[in-house]
Amino acid sequence: MTEYKKFAAHSPTAYADGLDINQFIDNGIKKLWNGIPRIAGPAFTVPLSAGDNLMFHAAIYEAPPGSIIVACGAGNKHAVAGGNVCAVAQKRGIAGFVIDGVIRDIEEIRDNKFPVFARGLSAKPGSKNKKIQLNVPIQCGGVWVYPGDIIIADEEGIAVVPLAQKDTVLEKAHARTLREETTSLEDWEKNHRAKIQKLLGDNL
Repeated sequence: MTEYKKFAAHSPTAYADGLDINQFIDNGIKKLWNGIPRIAGPAFTVPLSAGDNLMFHAAIYEAPPGSIIVACGAGNKHAVAGGNVCAVAQKRGIAGFVIDGVIRDIEEIRDNKFPVFARGLSAKPGSKNKKIQLNVPIQCGGVWVYPGDIIIADEEGIAVVPLAQKDTVLEKAHARTLREETTSLEDWEKNHRAKIQKLLGDNL
């Protein structure tokens, strides 16, 4: 099991014990098709200019296989990418996209089962004029994302694990998953009821 598969073994909810709320991307950036798989991988970051997608299109050739392209700055009026861009990224082994913005050609993307998380759709593509340095720190959905930070995304949400904290955070996520898998509903209810009673200082 590779390092990133270890992270993909846990839902973003399992990372709640190890991460501050500020490491979870705004829930307006979400899955764009049902049945989307969980993805995990290192962030390849893409800063964009409003209405312009040049550097995103460049990034699909620069990002290494297994990475997740994380982008921001283009706004919500013009699509950052479409079906062909997603198909090329998929062909090159990119794990998926997390975009603080919008895309188009969702039918093609869904048919190809390429994981894209974004704010929505727009039929109008962006222009290609602004050259900006790739793979620098960006703010996506309210979270600072640094190149190499580990992204875990599925229908539950998107967690950003700082590279320097990866071992500690993964250990806590593993413990949370194991605890949930080995606790019956009856035991959970018993413990939960006792906890709530203690907090309320009264009997339920």
